[in-house]
Amino acid sequence: MKNFNHYTLNIKLFCTFVAKMRSKATSIHAVVLWLLGMVSICQQAVAQYDVAFNEFWALQSFYNPAASGVSGLLDVHGGYSMQLKGYENAPVTMIVTADLPLWMIGPAHGIGTGFINDKIGLFEHKKIYLQYAYHQKLFGGRLSAGLRGALMAEGFDGSGLDTEVSGDPAFPTSEVNGTAFDLDAGLRFDARNWYVGFSAFHILNPLVELGDDKINEYEIPQTFYLTGGYNIRFRNPLLSVQTAAIVRTDMKAWRGDINARLIYRSPKGRLYAGLGYSPTISVSAHVGGDFHGIQIGYCYEMYTGGIGIKNGTHEINIGYATDLNLFKKGKNRHQSVRIL
Repeated sequence: MKNFNHYTLNIKLFCTFVAKMRSKATSIHAVVLWLLGMVSICQQAVAQYDVAFNEFWALQSFYNPAASGVSGLLDVHGGYSMQLKGYENAPVTMIVTADLPLWMIGPAHGIGTGFINDKIGLFEHKKIYLQYAYHQKLFGGRLSAGLRGALMAEGFDGSGLDTEVSGDPAFPTSEVNGTAFDLDAGLRFDARNWYVGFSAFHILNPLVELGDDKINEYEIPQTFYLTGGYNIRFRNPLLSVQTAAIVRTDMKAWRGDINARLIYRSPKGRLYAGLGYSPTISVSAHVGGDFHGIQIGYCYEMYTGGIGIKNGTHEINIGYATDLNLFKKGKNRHQSVRIL
């Protein structure tokens, strides 16, 4: 097992925590330690707060609340990401999302919920949310707007910290936690073979105060996402290519991802395999399929920043989609770029 002396990629939470943590009683020694830590840890990091999932196309209602209910189905997804495998204290993230249309009111309304837990070393970030979307037919497609309310919880386990500084309130010596309310919003347009969306996270720019004495505080930066996808169809109805892209930024750093998956359909289900690329960060390989509404996918991300092929990110996603519309009259065919 290698010592995790520095994170070079995908350590949004730790990097922003060090960069934005402010103490009301910080010694000069503590300031020096933090600055040295920030330089060594954040030198090549993408300093955004939220996790960058490689299979973002399977978590569209998370990255944009306007996607809630867009498929016309009950859509449940779970994801698990083990980043920088082989290093101690490497990031581990779990996410669960669910969204569906409000059939009893009409297909123009969608709701969703989700939970995410992101742990990096001594730091832990949790988010639980509820969201609503309204869909309106427009220009031969569908325009959607969504709003999300979220409860953010941040934690730091100071009992595992060894700074050789005793009695300095800038460094917690026990587990400290704090919570804050947050808002996300998004817009999305769906056409027959493509979609595009824009979303804003952490609109309230919440400030989380840690511990009972509120000595340390952590400001969560606003983040903006641009997403899109296009389905390429062939004469052979059994084959198609699905492309997806996402660009995210906190106006200080950015990350972009693009991937393409070849889809093979059969009467029993479908299989896919594809490649992804994030400029200056990584390349990734994707495989998976779905049968009877159950989707299983796996991705391996290989960093291009000198970390090594064996120390990449393993990502697994499992999903289930079904039509639970008990209010439907006749048979309606639902289409979505997520499941075409």
